[in-house]
Amino acid sequence: MNVPVRIWAPAAGRVEIVEVADDHRETRHELRAGADAWWHWPAGLRAGTRYLVSLDGGEALPDPGSLSQPDGVRGPSEVVDHEAFPWTDVDWHGPVPLAASVFYECHVGTFTAEGTFGAVTGHLDHLRRLGVTHLELMPVAEFPGRRGWGYDGVFLAAPHHVYGGPDGLKRLVDACHARGLGVTLDVVYNHLGPSGNHLARFGPFFTDRHHTPWGDAVNLDGPGSHQVRRFLLDNALGWFRDFHIDALRLDAVHALADASAIPFLEQLAVETEVLSGHLGRHLALIAESDLNDARIVARREVGGFGLDAQWSDDFHHALHAVLSGERSGYYADFGTLGQLGAALQAVFVHAGTYSALRNRVHGRPVGAVPGWRFLGYLQNHDQIGNRAVGDRLAASLNRTRLLAGAALVACAPFVPMLFMGEEWGATTPFGYFVDHDEPLLIAAVREGRRREFAAFGWDPDVLPDPQDPATAAAAVLDWAEPGEPGHADILAWWTELLALRRRRSELTDGDLAGVEVRVDEAAGWLVVRRGGVGVGVHLGTTPAELPVGPGRVILAAGGVRPGQTLEHGRIEVMPDAVVVVELADGGEGR
Repeated sequence: MNVPVRIWAPAAGRVEIVEVADDHRETRHELRAGADAWWHWPAGLRAGTRYLVSLDGGEALPDPGSLSQPDGVRGPSEVVDHEAFPWTDVDWHGPVPLAASVFYECHVGTFTAEGTFGAVTGHLDHLRRLGVTHLELMPVAEFPGRRGWGYDGVFLAAPHHVYGGPDGLKRLVDACHARGLGVTLDVVYNHLGPSGNHLARFGPFFTDRHHTPWGDAVNLDGPGSHQVRRFLLDNALGWFRDFHIDALRLDAVHALADASAIPFLEQLAVETEVLSGHLGRHLALIAESDLNDARIVARREVGGFGLDAQWSDDFHHALHAVLSGERSGYYADFGTLGQLGAALQAVFVHAGTYSALRNRVHGRPVGAVPGWRFLGYLQNHDQIGNRAVGDRLAASLNRTRLLAGAALVACAPFVPMLFMGEEWGATTPFGYFVDHDEPLLIAAVREGRRREFAAFGWDPDVLPDPQDPATAAAAVLDWAEPGEPGHADILAWWTELLALRRRRSELTDGDLAGVEVRVDEAAGWLVVRRGGVGVGVHLGTTPAELPVGPGRVILAAGGVRPGQTLEHGRIEVMPDAVVVVELADGGEGR
């Protein structure tokens, strides 16, 4: 079956498809000019055909809208026929509602030794037993080289060829749906990688009217931006429609410079809802934003953009700073139990308050937005990988503090998210790694990492080399660990916590007003109660009495015995202790 070819090239006077045969012979086909500078060749190309695109007789380049780059970012594109894939998920109507979800962030290249979509499939039953509902894949759009985080992708619709290409991703999604797991995909629309990026040669995809940490901004509001937006919108809808993805995680939306009357994010939310109705399954959009502005997830009827959820970095920073004692970099604004309590009750610690890190007032209150519109986490790819040596919390926190962090994440009013291996306290680091072939770019990446870590006070001489294959190899999960002493008990703890979350409705209702927090800053303890569940964490240096509430201790660490009954609602604990209690009074008493 032939697939029609379309290319947007507003500045070109002639556009040709260069068909590349197996013996490297080339055949040129001239496209017809159409409306809005779209060039067409209705006859199309057979699925599996390799091809390039030439503008005005110039250098033949890969197709910016390529669906497959079997030889990487500098090789020819490959025609893909989405209709040919034998899906088996015809009865799939979407994962559980967001409020009941548990996300699991995964980097395909280091999740297994094989580093492929197919190899991920072999561990899906582990995720089901754990209590995960959504597998969240870090970016898979074609990026330079064989290894990388994926945030420097340049072919936004082509699944990375090393991971298994388009069919490999489809098989993984199909396998997830067969097990009742939803699939979330991390997509990057705020910039493209510098290596192999030819978009600017095809049209006004970038603008110097706005600037970002990566250079000129993606053109979302200038001349020609209507087609640039269409390119990105079609990309998002294509992941939903053609790859059966259930949710998209939108990277760093604060870097989408957009002064349009209808912002790109709002337009994307509207079109996603329309496609959701057409497909008959729920589709979700989840933003990463450091704006502390809940309008991103507020309903459009009340002036919001209408996205489904966003990551909650304030909760992470407050929790991390309390457990670890770190105060450098962006942790300088955090460190008190009171701030952690504020995050649990109000999502944002900075909600129209002064931020010393920014030297200005930051954020705004979330208002009536429910807690389940925010994802809460103890670790993620950024918070591990942006450390000097990519060390996980298991390398620096004692066991009890790891378990305390897990209890607070699982019992918070947010949707929990784990980073791969966190559920067993994985010891493998997750440093930043790339696979570039341009010496100047390699040097720039190395120097950029050194400058970035200076703000944290880390010794740049201990940084792993991002370009060294050993940095990526060290990040590969050790799947023997979950069954080993010291890891199996952490896995059991997380599994029981997520089972508790499914069992107790108050843990999934997202009612921020129903979150009761008590803190004794001097003694070093915090108690959180949500309906019939109480969590007490003691991080002080002397014994303390935690007013968790009357009930039965179901999970405990740090010298506390599970199963005991708290008739008077208080429990004596030693330093570094955590208890999870099912309350006998449903949360009404003290």
